[in-house]
Amino acid sequence: MMSAAVLPLSFDRPITEAALGVWLSRATPGERIVYWRGYLARDTWVTRGGLSDIERRRLGMVARRAWLMSADGQVHLVQQRVAPGVFDYIAIARPHKQPRRRLDAPITVISEAA
Repeated sequence: MMSAAVLPLSFDRPITEAALGVWLSRATPGERIVYWRGYLARDTWVTRGGLSDIERRRLGMVARRAWLMSADGQVHLVQQRVAPGVFDYIAIARPHKQPRRRLDAPITVISEAA
């Protein structure tokens, strides 16, 4: 099994939604990135998170972008426990999808003659 290094994340300066997109565009299958360290559900919650409104909104945008990438089959999302109540949220790049083949000629429908 091949082990891909987790890209370093500066936890005093979290990743942005744009940076996550750039990472994905350059990532090879199996590459990983930690896009958040903490407890995502708690950290995005208004009354319990401890983040400012702006930080919480930015985190929500990053988490949503990661979820959409996963739903589109571009990444696997996993968590790894770092300490009690603290997790690394990791995106793992999947193989790039093959583009749909473009038909150069029109489709001809053949019907059976009765």
